[in-house]
Amino acid sequence: MAHAKDLLTYYAPPSPEEKVYKRMMLDFISLHPNAFQRSCIVGHFTASAWIVNQDFNKALLTHHRKLDKWIQLGGHCDGDSHLIRVANKEVEEESGLKSPLMLSPDVFDIDIHLIPSRPQEPAHYHYDVRFLFQAHDSTPLVINHESKKLAWVDLDSIETLTKEDSVLRMARKSRSLCTTFVT
Repeated sequence: MAHAKDLLTYYAPPSPEEKVYKRMMLDFISLHPNAFQRSCIVGHFTASAWIVNQDFNKALLTHHRKLDKWIQLGGHCDGDSHLIRVANKEVEEESGLKSPLMLSPDVFDIDIHLIPSRPQEPAHYHYDVRFLFQAHDSTPLVINHESKKLAWVDLDSIETLTKEDSVLRMARKSRSLCTTFVT
């Protein structure tokens, strides 16, 4: 848990919304010793990867099968509180990309969102910590059972696929960081 606490403690959220999420996430870790396991039925941590292409003008999104939404790649920690390791694992499992370039070991974005109930599980919250990665958009992708589709989506067109506030927020952040990483 120390790794996750350190990452969140040192993250400087740029928006008021993320500032609230940061405090809630740190409180959640303190209150729930099983915060990184699905057995924490009120909610649990997940880790995600926001993956941009080599030109920093597209992001890799998945059309998530269960949620029926276009979102970033990511998933459950399943007991592993080393969030960077979880995000890396999810990238490979959900896209086939091996060792994408991590542009920063720092947190890129955080979000808390409600996952609707399903027959075998009640509604619960995902405390999602996101990291910034880069991959070449010509690398072949492999879709797994969790996705309906994978696509490199132009940052300026993401809102045509999704209205998810946190996905749109990450697209805005990507556009603002473009001059930092692209020379």
